[in-house]
Order: sequence, then C-alpha cells, then structure tokens
Amino acid sequence: MHERLLPASPNWYCSRCSDVNTKGVLGFGAKNTVYLLKLTATSPTVLGELNGHTERVSGFTFCRHDGHENICASSSDDKTVKIWDIGQKASLTEHSVHQSTISAIHWSPVEKGLVVSGDEKGIVVCYWYGRNDTHSFFPEPRTIFCLTCSPHNENHVAVGYKDGMIVLIDISKKGEVVHRLRGHEEEIHALAWCPDAKEETLYNHPEDITDSSNGIKDGEIGGYLASGSRDQTVRIWSTARGKGVMTLKLPFLKRRGAGADPGVKERLWLTVHWPNGRPSQVISSCFGGEMVAWDLTKSGKQKWTLLGSSSDSQNHSRIVFNLSSVRLDDRELLISSSMDREIKCWDLASLECCWTLPTLGGFVYSVSFSPVAIGCLALGVGDSMIRVWNTLSVQNPYDTRTYWQGIKSKVTALAWHPVKEGSLAFGTDDGKVGIYEAYSNKPPQISSTFHRRTVYCLGWGPPIPPLSFGGAGDRPSHSLYSCAGEGTILQHDPWNLSAEATNIDKLIRDTNNIKHKLSPHTDLRWKPDGKVVAIGNEDGSIEVYAAPSLKLLCSVQQHHKIINALRWHHPHSGRPELHALLASGSSNAIVYVHDLRTVIENPSESPVLVTEAFRSLSGHTNKITNLAWSPHHDARLVTVCYDGTAQVWDVLNEEPLCNYRGHSGRLLCVQWSPIDPDLVWTGGDDFTVQEWAVSKQEHARPPKTGRRRVEMEKKKVPQKKTKKKKKVVGKSGAKVEENEAPMGEEEKGAAGSGPDEGQSDDEAEEEEGERPSVPITIGLSKETNKDTCGAERTYNGGKSYPAVKKDVKDEKRKEKIELPVKKRKARSVLPLSTSMDHRPKEELQQDCLALASVRHTKGELAGCVPGTGEHIQLGLFTDREALWRMFKEEEESHVEAGHYDSVTYLRLWKGDLIGALHLATEKGELTDHLVSLAPMAGYQVWARTVESYVKQLCMQEQFLKAASHLVSVHKLYEAVALLKAHQLYREAIALAKARLQDEDPVLKDLYMSWAAVLERDGHYATAAKCYLAADASFDAAKVIAKKGDVMSLVTAASLAKIAGESDLSHSLSLRCAKDLMLSQDWLAAQDILSKQNTLLGHRLQFCVSEMLTRRLARTGVVSWSHASAHAWSEPTEEDFLGAVSRVWENTFGLTPTDLDEIRALRHQLKAIENPPATHSVPMKQLLSHLALDVALYVLGHLLGDWASVVEDLLRAVTRGFQAGHFALMMEMCQLLLPQGMDSVAAYRQKLLQGGDESLVVYRSLEAFICYQFMYKDWWGRVRCSVPPVEDGDPNHEGGTGSQSKDKDVDATQLGVSQLEGIWKVLLSEPHANLQATRRVIEDIQSRVSRLVQQHRPQESQPSPGAPPHTGTCDLTPEPSSLEGPAGLESMQRSSVADSEAFPALVVQVTEHQKKIAAIPDHVKKYPFPDVTECCIVLLYMNKHFGVIPHHVCVEATSLLRRYGTTGTLHEAWQKLTL
Repeated sequence: MHERLLPASPNWYCSRCSDVNTKGVLGFGAKNTVYLLKLTATSPTVLGELNGHTERVSGFTFCRHDGHENICASSSDDKTVKIWDIGQKASLTEHSVHQSTISAIHWSPVEKGLVVSGDEKGIVVCYWYGRNDTHSFFPEPRTIFCLTCSPHNENHVAVGYKDGMIVLIDISKKGEVVHRLRGHEEEIHALAWCPDAKEETLYNHPEDITDSSNGIKDGEIGGYLASGSRDQTVRIWSTARGKGVMTLKLPFLKRRGAGADPGVKERLWLTVHWPNGRPSQVISSCFGGEMVAWDLTKSGKQKWTLLGSSSDSQNHSRIVFNLSSVRLDDRELLISSSMDREIKCWDLASLECCWTLPTLGGFVYSVSFSPVAIGCLALGVGDSMIRVWNTLSVQNPYDTRTYWQGIKSKVTALAWHPVKEGSLAFGTDDGKVGIYEAYSNKPPQISSTFHRRTVYCLGWGPPIPPLSFGGAGDRPSHSLYSCAGEGTILQHDPWNLSAEATNIDKLIRDTNNIKHKLSPHTDLRWKPDGKVVAIGNEDGSIEVYAAPSLKLLCSVQQHHKIINALRWHHPHSGRPELHALLASGSSNAIVYVHDLRTVIENPSESPVLVTEAFRSLSGHTNKITNLAWSPHHDARLVTVCYDGTAQVWDVLNEEPLCNYRGHSGRLLCVQWSPIDPDLVWTGGDDFTVQEWAVSKQEHARPPKTGRRRVEMEKKKVPQKKTKKKKKVVGKSGAKVEENEAPMGEEEKGAAGSGPDEGQSDDEAEEEEGERPSVPITIGLSKETNKDTCGAERTYNGGKSYPAVKKDVKDEKRKEKIELPVKKRKARSVLPLSTSMDHRPKEELQQDCLALASVRHTKGELAGCVPGTGEHIQLGLFTDREALWRMFKEEEESHVEAGHYDSVTYLRLWKGDLIGALHLATEKGELTDHLVSLAPMAGYQVWARTVESYVKQLCMQEQFLKAASHLVSVHKLYEAVALLKAHQLYREAIALAKARLQDEDPVLKDLYMSWAAVLERDGHYATAAKCYLAADASFDAAKVIAKKGDVMSLVTAASLAKIAGESDLSHSLSLRCAKDLMLSQDWLAAQDILSKQNTLLGHRLQFCVSEMLTRRLARTGVVSWSHASAHAWSEPTEEDFLGAVSRVWENTFGLTPTDLDEIRALRHQLKAIENPPATHSVPMKQLLSHLALDVALYVLGHLLGDWASVVEDLLRAVTRGFQAGHFALMMEMCQLLLPQGMDSVAAYRQKLLQGGDESLVVYRSLEAFICYQFMYKDWWGRVRCSVPPVEDGDPNHEGGTGSQSKDKDVDATQLGVSQLEGIWKVLLSEPHANLQATRRVIEDIQSRVSRLVQQHRPQESQPSPGAPPHTGTCDLTPEPSSLEGPAGLESMQRSSVADSEAFPALVVQVTEHQKKIAAIPDHVKKYPFPDVTECCIVLLYMNKHFGVIPHHVCVEATSLLRRYGTTGTLHEAWQKLTL
C-alpha cells in the first residue's frame, strides 16, 4: 500500500531480535511488531508487518530449511512464541509454555520443526512445529541471556547466562548438561557457532591458550562456539573438549579523539556473528558502535579489522545489538542494528557499508517539506531527534540526516523558514522553541522564553508589534510564532532568540478592546500572503485577525471542540475565489471549510460571526489531528485522524476520493508531496512515516467505526503494569540513557496522547494501582459510615448475614476496647538523676552524707560537684547553679536519645524560652503550646516562630492550620497564597473574602485561578460561579456552554443576556436553536430564539424552515418525523408564500408596512453565510439553506426589491438542482411558482424597469423552470404511453392518455407553441459556448495530470477535472441510450495525452481561458442548465414521441455539432441522429 516507509526502531538489549532468511528477507522486532524488509546490495524495501503480539518482541528467528524460508518464529514479553508465514503475514500457531519473560529464541538449523526458547527464570522450552509438541528443561537456575542451536548436532543447544556461565545441553537427554564453559565474568550477550563442524587448529598466543593441559586435535568433530560478553572479551570454545581455546580482547577504538576507559562497561553490548562459509572469521561489535572482523588465523593487530574504516560516517554511532548475514547475488552481506536507530548493510568482502536505513523511536508528531529545498522532508519524532530526509535522492532512497543536539525532549512541531534555505524551527514536549540551521554543524539556537507545556504549533509570519516597529533593516522579515498547551502564542525574534518573546494576547486585547478572558489558543496559521492569521481556540472557535495590528475580522463558531489543525488554501491556484478557503479540524470528526474571501477583502467595522461552513467533510470516526491542501490541485484536501486512516477529499463537491489504511496506529501528521501530485506522506503513533500514492488506494471512504476500532484494539500495545523504578536498567545492567527506553519505544505520555500532559496512560494506571482499594472516609461520623454500609448492602441485593457478622465483630471490638488497660508510665524528664535513685542503699546513704557536707560547709567538696557526673542527682537538692549543671547534662542525654520535647521542657523551666524555641524549630518539634508561649519572648521571636511552625505544618500537609497561624501574625496575603498553592481554593477564597476588601486584586485572581482548574476538570457550573464572582460574565457563559447540550446552551445564553453580553447571547441562542432544529424540535427552537429580541430575522427563517419541512413531508420528499411543531405550520391548501406572510404577521408581529424593520431583518439574514449546495450536503442542512433563501425572497417581496427577489428565488430553485435532488427542485418550483411560467412572467414586467442587467437573473430562473418542465413533459409522455406522430406536426396536442389530477402544471397539457417557447429558452448558444469551453479546459487539465503520471503507466487515475454527475441522468428512462460505451472518452483522452506535449497543453488552456474571459459577465454570473444535455433530451423525445418541431431539432443538432464534441456527448447524440 505504501511506496516508501521508515519503520520503527529495532528493540534494544535483545540477543537475537533480527534475522535474515536465504531469500534476503530481514525480519526484526520493533515494539510489539515484526517488520519485514526485502534486502538488496543497493537498498531495502519494507514488505510489511507481522502483528499479533501484545507486548515487546524479544526475539526473532527464521527457519533455515529449503522450502520453508517464509516460516519464522518470534518471542515476546507477553510470554508467547508465535510461528508466522511471512508470505501470508499471518500467525500459523503459537505456544505460551513460558511463565516468565522470554529472553532468547532460535530455530534449529538441523531439525526442521524445532524452535528453542529460554526465559529469565532459566527454563528452556523446545517446541516442535508441525506436531505441536513441547518439552521444558531446567539446566541451570540462572537467568538466560541468549541461546543458539548447534548446526552440527540436532540435539545440542548452547545457552548463555547472566552470570557469565555458558552451558551446552543435550535436549535428547532431557536437557542434560554436556559441558559447562567457564571463563566470562559477566553476562553473555551472544553466542555463535562456527559453520564448520571440524575444529581446526587456530592461532594462539601462549597467554591465550586456556587449555594448557590438553591440546586440540586437528579435525575433531564438535564445532567451535564464539561468545561475546559484557566483560569486553570474545571467547572461542571447543565444544568437543568443553574448553576455551582463544580469548579476544576488544581493541579500544573509541572515536572522537577519546580512548575507551576499560573500567567503564555501561555502554557495551558485545554481540558476535560467525558468517557462513567463513570458518576463520568472526564479526563482533565493539565500543560505541564500531564493528570488528576477527581473523582467527592471525595474531596481534593483524587479528582484527575495523569495518567501515574508510569513512567515520559509515559506522554506527552507538552500541550494536544484533548481527546477521546472507549471500545475495554472489555478495556476502552483513546486517547490523544499533542503539543509534539505524539498520546498516555491509559488504563482507570489502567491509564497507552498502546502505543505511534510518528507523524511528517515537511517535511522528510533525512532518514538513522545505519550501526552498524542494524534496527535503523534516520529521519531528518522539525519540528527541529531528530527521531531514532528502526524498529526491536517486542513489539512496533513504538519505537522511539526524539532529539531536540541544533537543532532549520529544519534537512535537516543525516549521521551515519560507525563504531562508535550511532554517528549521522546532518545538518540543518540554516547551522549548529553537531554530536549526540544517546545512551546518552548529548546535541550534534556543529561545530564552520557554512555554510551560508542550509546543503544538509553529509558524512563520510577518512581524507584529512590538517587533514590527522600526525600519525594514532593523527587524526580520519573518517572525517565529509558537503555540503551546497552556494556550498562549508567543512571537520570537529569529535574529535574537535570547530576547524575551512577546505574548500576542496583549496586542489582541488592546486592538480589539477585549475585557474578558481570551480562550486558550491551540493552533495558528498565517495566510500565505501574510495579511491575516487564523487562530484556533480550545472552545472550538476560530478567529481571523488582520496584520499587523491583529484587528479581529471574524469569528467562526462552527466547531464546538478543541481546534487541532488549521490550513489556508495554497495561493497559486488559477481560481482566486479559492485563495481564502480555510480548512479546520477539531476533536470532533467533521472537517469544515470556510470561504472567508468577503471577510478578508471587504472587512466590516465590527467582527463578523460565521456560523455556516462553505463545505463540510464528514466520514472520519474520531478526532482530526492534521490536514494539508494539495499544492497541485484546486480544493483537494487530505486529512488524518485518530481512526488510523488518511482521507483525500474533493472539497468543492464534498466527495471522498481515497482512503489510506496502511498505518497500524493513530495518525498525527500529513504532508502532500511538493513534487508528485499523487504522493502523500503521513506519520503516526505507530513510529512510522509512510509515503503512499493516492491513485493506488482501493478504499474511497474512511472505515466504519466498529470494524476499524476492532482492528485498532488488536494492534494496540497494552503496557505492563509494573512498579515504578528510579532507574531503568537494561538486560546488561547498565543504566539506560535519558529519554531512552530499553525496547526503543517511548512512553505514551505524548503531546495530546495521554490523560495528562507528560503523563502516560500506564503511569496513571500505576498510580491508581498504588492507591488503597478500600475508600477512605475523612471527617465522617459513625452514623454516616453505618448509613453507607446499609446503602451498599441494599444496592448489592445479596444476603444480609455478612453485614450482621460484621456488626457482631464491631461489638466485640468495642467490648475489647472497654476493658481496663494498664497505663504506661510517662517518660521521665530527668532520667539521669532519677536513675541515680535506684542504686544500692549504701550509695544512696553516701549521697546523703555528701549533700549534708555540701550544704553545711557552704562550698564544694573535693571530687564532689553537685549536678554533674556521679553527683548529678545532688543538683536537685543544692543551689541553682547545681540545678543548671544537672539540666545541661540531662539535655545532652535527651538530645542523644532524640527526646527533643524533654529538652524543650527543661529550657522552658529554666526560663530559656528563646533556646527552647530555637531547638524545637531546628528539630521540627514545634507545637501549638510552644508557639503560644513565643510572644513572651517578643514580637520578632513570635513572628519567626510562627513562620517556622508554618513550614513544619506544610511538611506535615496541615495547610489549613498553617494558614491560620499566618493569619495570627497578620500575614494574610501569605496565608491566602499558601492555600492557593495547595489547591485549597475554596478555603483561600473564604479567608480572602472575610479579611480583604472586595476590590482587592488577589480575590479576583483566586476566582480566576480556581475557575481555570474547575474548567479543566469539567466542573463547569462551579467554574461559571467563579467567573461571575470575578466579574467575568463572558467567561462564565462560555464555560457553561462548553458541555454543548441544550440545557447548558440555554443557561449560557440567558446568563450572557443578563450580563449584557448580547453578541455572545445571540450566538449561543442560535447554536442551541440549530441543534433543536436538526432534532426537529420546532417548539423549543422558537422558544429559545424568542428570548432574544434582536433575533427576529432568525425566527422568521426557522418559521419558513418548519413550514417548508412539513409541506415537503406531505409530498414525500422529506421522510423524517418531527419531535414537536407549531399549529400554524400545519400544511393547508393556501398558497405557500401567502401562508408564510400570514404567519409572519399574525404570530411574529411583522408589519408589512414597516419597511425600516423589514430592511433591518433582511440585512440580518443577509449576514448569514449561505454556501452553494453540493451532492453530499445533508438534507436537513439543505432545507435550512432553502428556508433562508425563501425568507430573503419574501422580505424582498415586501420591500418591492424585485431584482433581489428574483436572485433569491433563483437560489431557492437551483439549490436542489446543485445538490442533485431533482424532486426537491420540482417541489420548490411548485411551492414558489404555483402558476408555472405565468408566475415567472409576472416578474419580467417588474424587472423591465431595471434594464438588461436585471433581466439576466430572470433568464436564468426562466431556464431552470423550463428545464424541470422539459423533464416533466418527457416523464408524462412515458407514463401516458403517447403514440408517436410525424415530426413537427403543428396541430399535434400532447397527451391523449389519462391526465394527471395533480395541481402541478403538466407540460404535456401545453400546446406545441408553448413547448417551443420552453425549448428555445433552454437552447441558449452563449451558455452552450461557455459550458463547452469549461469542459474543454477540464479535459485538458486531466490530460496534463496524465502526463505528470507517465512514470506510472500501470496506474489508472481518475481525472481530477471530470465534471460531476448532475443527478438528472439518473432519472432518465434509458440512461444507456444517452451515454457511449464505457471507457471510450477516457481512451480518447489517453491517446491524445500521449501524443501532445505539456507546453502545448498549457497553451491550449490559456487560449480557452481567454475565450471564457471574452464571454459577457452576465452569462457567467448565474447558473444555467446544461444546454447539451437539453439538446440530447429533445432529440431523444423527438425520436420516440415525435413532438419536437423540425427547426428546433435542427437547432439542437447544430448546437451539439459545435459544442458536444467530447467523447461521451458525441457518441450519445450521434446515436440519436442516425
């Protein structure tokens, strides 16, 4: 399905995650998928994927036997081993014998059906594919890192373990250990068997000979085994003797001028490969991505040769994980995969790199083609790297450069400078904005202003104030604009990124005098001419501003969910009316296209509100993520969506053209090739970028929701719910570098892809898993808990005895609690002196003597100091100084024991309050009691103590108590800030409201901050209250309307009306009324509008829509039923227009004589966008547009503005024709022109006063009335089976059969003279000339497209300029008679296209465009029926019924000869003239 594809990166730290079969097909595991590549010596081609595993693929291996090259096996962390057929890309069988993570797998090269796998617990499983038999062995209780089956003995398997042990087992003897090969000190990364079974003598240094006691006999059977270990050695083992014969130490080849440190082993993965046919050569990886070829027959430095030594750029830049080889076209090719996310192919003869395939290690968030260096495609990827792909390279189809310096986060947005070559702006997940110069080796420039959240959008545009101030040479020609997840747009100076970026919201507010809060911005897009910028918002609105002052021109209120993508139509179209098309995609599944030409070219003084789309593209089933206009076509758009598909649309016809389904995940970005009009590039969360051809897709529309959702769920990767670890460690035990995952895939916390920004789905689930499963109730009384239990028992509806048992247990527990418990003695404050009282009696008596001596001698005795040492207890009985000494020693003892409260008591007792407070503060042992004592030491001490206590309480998460203490020292603002910082908004507002002035800005800030949090969490009603309290009524109404249901919209509209926000109130009322109209609830819709006095014009439109719908329901054109309706809309026999006027006057109070009011109403309705109809417009929306036309028609009739009346009438009549609904067109003619041609003729007299210009509209209207009469005449004759008569009989009156009893004016009842007048109106030569010229231009454009596609001769691409099917031919009795053989016209065009050159076709287009320019404007301005179609119908009727006068037939034939020259028309009318 794709042309080229960059796949996901091979998984890391796997011993065998890639393999190649004998036919040159490489398979490798990436995430939970196996990718297949077809290899040649010049380039690879991606063949497809094998999908089925639910977790990371840990191993992959091909079957090596003839006839079974397409059979392969894979292992996964989901503990399954699957067998695949790569031809069918389907799983043949699987087994899940392993109970632990599988770490190694290999398909036996000797036993055709044997697949051997090992897991981290040491279990080896042998699975015989074909007989579905398994055997498990447990040779060693160690973690298996790798294993390989012997190519010489079908029963021997070598197993490498994490601790450096290698074991050779015999599976025919229940896994009996044949040899234990000891020598490596750390984990075994890879094992490889020598392709030759004989063990020839290898070159050995004396120190390399491991087996000094026994030599190796030449030609001994067993086979050498090579092993690579993290201990930086490659060892060669003799499996015949079970001994090591050679040790190869890795050479230190660290590039970039630095030698490798032998002590640093973290970044080493030593894989080995023994190529077939080369028994003396082993390939191994080395430090930092180098690879070494070892010649086992040589010594010293001659023993190894570096691969890719001719150029440093050939080598991998990081460690290599897997090696495999294959012989193709007499060349031995080696395939390597590395941590640098590249797959390389090497020629083993020259040891040089043949080609490099870059792979991707993250979501592809952005793709962007350079407007200067055509064909350079930049990729922004979630692996913290930017790739620039030269897609036009002939020698290397995957010529890619990688940029990583200065990024360090997921690259989520890219934008090339529009005129400066190589200048690429990028935005990242961590809010960084920078500019890379792609053609230099310098690191990027980084803006000094960071966004707080993910950068979603970047754009280059003209400078706006303040950057636009100054002369032309003092400022850059383009500024860089960035939009991020916090909802702000910053303008960066590319000449000085170190300067502070400016937020454009300030300029928007100042220019447009906006007082309310602006909705967070989500996307911006400058029009290519730089005159206006479109900004998408979180609430679904789109605002268009004029540069440089950013004056608001219009607000598009079409989407009601977050805007994800905006795109202006390209400016190099030959049709200027398309230049102002703005396509938008949001989180709902519909893409809207708005025509803003009038708004931009003729801006009004006040902003215009746009509520109707020019085109609506529906078909996707999930949110739209990106879109792009084709630079090669007019109004052709490609959109990508979370449904996993890309859709190409013909916008003008609202038709889906093709649907691409090659991705296995959600799509995030899209770009149309600037070179090839048939190629599109898409990227998604499946870690791939894919190039695909529009003409090769088999599907035209997006898939149905159910089927695609099932497919997506099957391909989705459920992550393991493991416990979070501080370090991510690979199998080698090395810490993985920052921003790298062991399997080479990023977390799902991508930009806009996780539950919260920067948090993955798995992290959210882990956090939930760590929470206790039992709900925690805080602050609930026992009665509340009992009620809750009772309610739960009633809800469960089960038996009540478990609850009874629980109550009994509770009673027993209470009884136990009531039992008397012996109180624990409190800890002594003076433990040292107290302990001295528990000595023997003799010592206590000696203390008495010593105390008596001290007190009576009035001095200290020798060796006796009361209060210290052995006499510490005497300090309590002598003077104060002795007591202080005793206190000091007691304090020291308490500090050592950690009893700081006791120290505090002692200091308080001796009056050292400051010391007590200092100690308690230092140790975090402050209490309420201590704080209450602090004022005794002075105000400053008290304030410092309170501040310290507040910090202590915050550490203990007692925020309310901390705030209360701050209030006690009059730090009110700090208390409020503390509560706000910890999300206690309600309490913060209560405190601020109680103590601060009402006009204090802190109070408003609290309300606004809390409202933002509530709004984000979906609590819209409470958020609205906050906005109202902050005098932000506009924001309050907007947030209530966010939910989008009728009740919310009604409330929001009423709130906006009360607050004086009339424009917002009108907008919300209209939105609600439209939703009710679509559900056919007419009563509620009118009730909503009636609350707004200024929406009378819209009420009149809804009135017409209701009456029209009920009229059409009676005739069968409308099939649905209404939910509610007014009595005045009941269809009656009264004329429709008369009924409308009566209802307007009687029900809505419209006075026909009040011309000023009528003009105001007409002006109000004229402001509503009423786009032309297309075939795909829904019927309800079509009727709404029709009602607007009819309402304008009636208002114009009341004003007597007959030119406008006929224009509105023409739009109402032709709208059904443009939508391909002929029956609707006929009914509208009957309702609006009940007297047929007489009704039309009545307007002619009134238009004569306006001159010829006014009659142009009349002629177009007359033509469409005649057009529908022509078909009614034809069908009437078919029904009545009118017998044929001679051609041109003037006395012939049509219709001898039964006449229709309907009140419709049946054309068969008209005379020939009247019919002749109808036909003359239709056979207009000026219109035939215009229509034929347009058909020729479309035909030439299709030939030009075929010339462009000549390099794809096998493709069959539909003509982009083919005229749309009008829908009228479907109603003809014999359509086959009106059309030539299928494919005739296309064959003619193809043959002409092959014979003409491109310049000649361009000249022809120019000449025909000049012809169209020469045609009078009044012919081109208004629609007209297809003249050649009318001519063919007339000739058909003449042939079968003979009712056409001869001269009319001659005129029709003449017109066909001149203007019906295209293949299909020519064939059709020639059949009728034979």
